[in-house]
Amino acid sequence: MRYVNLIKNIDNWWTYLGLKFGLKPVDPVVWTTRTGITVMTPLRMMQTFKEIFMDECYLAGMGRPVPKDAVVIDIGANVGYFSLFAAHRFDNPRIIAVEPIPANFALLEKHRDINPSVRLTCLQAAVGSGRGTMTLSFNESDSFTTSATVFTEYHPEDTMIEVPCLSIPDLLTDYGLLRCDLLKMDCEGAEYDILYTCPREVFAHIAQMALEVHQGPHEGENIDALDAYLQSQGYETRRKPVGMLWAWQR
Repeated sequence: MRYVNLIKNIDNWWTYLGLKFGLKPVDPVVWTTRTGITVMTPLRMMQTFKEIFMDECYLAGMGRPVPKDAVVIDIGANVGYFSLFAAHRFDNPRIIAVEPIPANFALLEKHRDINPSVRLTCLQAAVGSGRGTMTLSFNESDSFTTSATVFTEYHPEDTMIEVPCLSIPDLLTDYGLLRCDLLKMDCEGAEYDILYTCPREVFAHIAQMALEVHQGPHEGENIDALDAYLQSQGYETRRKPVGMLWAWQR
């Protein structure tokens, strides 16, 4: 299925076969989707590219279709692969991509700039329970990171940075959004603070979610608890053992 998705999504799909069978890679690899979107993939980020464009990991358990002109919020956008995938797969979505880590955000902005037809807004910030700042830890020696986290376990090689923070209600208000048709989250543990503090009336404006869930150190910071909580807020849910959780309004 991976290769079917690759051919379905990527126009120059044969480039991947060259990489797989040992041709000297260009870094970054530049892909073009079937809808004309340019995707730059540093070799360090190839696994993330494959998960989104070849495994279609965020679509696998969705409970309803995404409508035309959808509003998509991408929390933990990293360098923008899901945002670009959403622009490729959905019909003219408006995408708000939120990413706090400077190196990731720089490539996210570049993806926006080289794809002017995509309605992509980039915000360098974290998302949490409200406005303010948040401290994140990540390995700065890694040119692009997929693991910046709010969890406080210390590793000597980690860098701590303080970043601006806002909540989901703040996002909706700041960008004049009356709805969110798809909320994608991969924010390395911040999902609990974001969702457990989100007012119930705000959930009524969020039609569907696709979440990567991370085990936390405290009670309630696990996929079982988050699944139950979203059901209590009016969602149907589906999950995979690997930590993916989908929720959609009943």
